[in-house]
Amino acid sequence: MNLRRAVLRLPSLLALLAAIAPPAARAQAPRPAELIVTGGRIYTVDETRPVVEAFAVSKGRFVFAGSTRDAMLYKGPATRVLDVHGAAVYPGFIDAHAHMLGLGLALSSVDLVGVSSYEEVVSRVAARAKTVPAGQWITGNGWDQNRWPVKEFPTNAALTKAVPDHPVLLDRVDGHAILANAAAMRASGITAATPDPAGGRIIRDASGTPTGVFVDNAEALIQRGLPDLTPRQLSDAIHAAAVESNKWGLTEVQDMGSGRQTIEAFESLARAGKLPIRSYNMVTDDQPDLDYYFARGPRKALYDGHVWVRGIKLYADGALGSRGAALLAPYSDDSANSGLLVSTEKHLEERTIQALKHGFQVSTHAIGDRGNRNALDAYEAALNAVPTPDARLRVEHAQIISPEDIPRFAKLGVIPSMQASHQTSDMPWAERRLGPVRIHGAYAWRSLLNTGVIIPNGTDFPVEHVNPIITFHSSVTRQDAENMPPGGWYPEQRMTREEALRSMTIWPAFAAFQEHELGTITPGKYADFTIVDRDIMTVPAEQILGAHVVATYVGGSAVYQAPAGTAASTATSSAAPAATDVAQQMPIQLEEEWTKGLVARDSSVFDRLLAPGFVYTENASVMTRADVIGSVAGDDHVDWAGNEGMTLHDFGATQVITGVLHVKGKGKDGPFDRRYQFTDTWQRHDASWQIIAAQDYIIPK
Repeated sequence: MNLRRAVLRLPSLLALLAAIAPPAARAQAPRPAELIVTGGRIYTVDETRPVVEAFAVSKGRFVFAGSTRDAMLYKGPATRVLDVHGAAVYPGFIDAHAHMLGLGLALSSVDLVGVSSYEEVVSRVAARAKTVPAGQWITGNGWDQNRWPVKEFPTNAALTKAVPDHPVLLDRVDGHAILANAAAMRASGITAATPDPAGGRIIRDASGTPTGVFVDNAEALIQRGLPDLTPRQLSDAIHAAAVESNKWGLTEVQDMGSGRQTIEAFESLARAGKLPIRSYNMVTDDQPDLDYYFARGPRKALYDGHVWVRGIKLYADGALGSRGAALLAPYSDDSANSGLLVSTEKHLEERTIQALKHGFQVSTHAIGDRGNRNALDAYEAALNAVPTPDARLRVEHAQIISPEDIPRFAKLGVIPSMQASHQTSDMPWAERRLGPVRIHGAYAWRSLLNTGVIIPNGTDFPVEHVNPIITFHSSVTRQDAENMPPGGWYPEQRMTREEALRSMTIWPAFAAFQEHELGTITPGKYADFTIVDRDIMTVPAEQILGAHVVATYVGGSAVYQAPAGTAASTATSSAAPAATDVAQQMPIQLEEEWTKGLVARDSSVFDRLLAPGFVYTENASVMTRADVIGSVAGDDHVDWAGNEGMTLHDFGATQVITGVLHVKGKGKDGPFDRRYQFTDTWQRHDASWQIIAAQDYIIPK
């Protein structure tokens, strides 16, 4: 049976069952909900019903998603009705790769993100030094020499001269290099005789003297003198990071590589009801910590679904920006360097076998093409040694992949967990590192998606900004905040908007074995959702970054609300039913629903949106409203469809939307891949909008 046709017939089947049910069963009202949300376009990311008008929440979970009329059946005397006034609602955004402690500490350290010169770095640290007692450590985060006039690693001479009496540690933006002043090097016992550790590098001058930069595994050497954080400092940092994450619409963070003390801080906050975000924790590659958690076994949905501990984090190599990513051939801009292997392939294999035997997931950091190959080889060997159905092994970053390794992800069932904003941050200099050939295997989202894998998206914060709207924009445009370069950087690797939304919701949930609990607005799942002041699924691409979070809800409770008076503070609530649903939506919001109804031949969408007298034309063919509604039982099966470049032409009560509809699928004559230039005309009828005419022209290939 055609699955799409079967899904379309489901409402009719439900109606039949309702008709034959006993009268008492039909009359019984549902239990009143605590919250009903309506008044905007709600994207469920649930394939059975992608867009709804309203949903209801009870006891922290969704209990209904559908029409506003039916949602109001869940309204009782104490039910709160939230009217979002035309805003867009999405499942709670999930960051599939982040560092909560790193973010929390960065919020209180010297901010060096985006600094355009080394001189400015020194100036900011010197200003901080004037505010703290002599001898107290100063930390900073976010410097990137690729943004400076001189692109090479700095020496610490200027930093030491400006700040001689405070030990200073400054993390590079990717977290894979640290710049230290002389005081910090003395405190950590670093001298010219200190050897480079395996998988790490101390940058030295011609005489062999360390110049202040420590790469990858060498970072541990310079951190020896840094005082340990107290449990209170750990909890405060994680709580600050959670609050910051909520502000940007995040409802879960998958925390990569935490030690036991950090994970216990998560649990302490959650136990006290003070963790306003869900956390999926991956234990760092430390033998005592692994022994402790392996002995306890995987722990899931602790403290009302706020903490998971069921994975471990490994490291294959370093980062591209610091030339620590392990490459199969030398760097194009450093012919004597092929990067660093932070762990051997054998170590990755042994750790993965150990984790699989204890029921733990494995995520391995791999950026270079050699790092990725080593990770895949280690996973393949481990799965042969411990056959594990549905292991969902992950490669974090999967940034540069040799062409022959791209299909191996799908073959092995390995998930490439990627960060779209890394591409837009790295694109000004990445090709210098890799050259014109290898670059085609870098940030290759489309190449991977075409093999059948999913890509959970993240930010790697504090490496990139927390804001998931940046992730979405990067995914669908491959452009920076100024919408450059025109058309996008290697645009053939872009995601569709539907894929980008999935990469921030259901795909991270699946990557963490949480797809039955999170990731969609579906009855039975945790009621996590994010309200945004504009619809990122339909606004012109250049307007996506202008979207702001109105509110963030975890388990049906608001954990963030935009301050009153700001442009984003649009949602209101009352104890009375909110104003109606579709009547409040504008054509630009309804266009996507019409498109999906058109390609799926959904008669309920047609009946609601098509005005009396509606006419549809495709090239020379003409269909009436009745013809379109009667076309449900067609032969075409659509696998994917999306609107591109939509433009609104506003004439008051009449609005015209133009753009390109791209459709892929299978028909009676075989697979098809078509683009249509469309012109849809909408008019207001009795306070709601309906479409009066639609014209599609097939664009010749």
